[in-house]
Amino acid sequence: MIAERVRNGAQRMGIELDAQACERFARYYELLVEGNTRMNLTAVLEPADAVDRHFLDCIAPIAQDLLPQGAKVVDVGTGAGFPGLPLLIARPDLKMTLVDALNKRLGFIQGVLDELGLSAEIVHARAEDFSRDIKYREQFDIAAARAVAAVSPLMEYLLPCVKRGGCALCWKGPDISQEAEAARKAIFLLGGKARVPIGYEIPDRDWRHNLFIVDKVNNTPKAYPRRAGTPSKNPL
Repeated sequence: MIAERVRNGAQRMGIELDAQACERFARYYELLVEGNTRMNLTAVLEPADAVDRHFLDCIAPIAQDLLPQGAKVVDVGTGAGFPGLPLLIARPDLKMTLVDALNKRLGFIQGVLDELGLSAEIVHARAEDFSRDIKYREQFDIAAARAVAAVSPLMEYLLPCVKRGGCALCWKGPDISQEAEAARKAIFLLGGKARVPIGYEIPDRDWRHNLFIVDKVNNTPKAYPRRAGTPSKNPL
């Protein structure tokens, strides 16, 4: 049921998934259900809801042609693997890094990668500490985040990771305009330039979702990101 729903839903969104990808999504769902008995991974486990809210929603950028072949992508605050793992399942060519502050979740993600025969770099770190690390700072084509924070602190987490010419990619709900307006100063200070949000739909759902993309046009000043916890408590 999972594999077929993913295949049909993705196809209706304009995304072609091969049989291996669909089976990997089905196995990922089983691992989520199993893992959720040991730790809090997600409250959404009903099969149709999990496919639509997690898998199809996460791969929406593929339908918009936002991920170049072989792009170096970092998922900041990945949690149970969203959006990074669904993107990697659909597009194994991506060079994926998955970052989270909770080691227990990263252990779950490593198990999923091993089970599915996929590879990604896993990093245990706070977002602010990660993008201050010279190994990762301004090294990625795309920094992505879903259900992590409001746009202003989110930009302080993401844009320092992105190289000039790359972008920050955020999954947002219908009221993105107010968040985007409140984040104008942060986007400018961090070297970004916002695009017009891209609305998208999940088949047979009345949800209104947006992809909010900020292009990296200038290097991020060394002062950012600020110390861990500061962006969320005192947004730019």
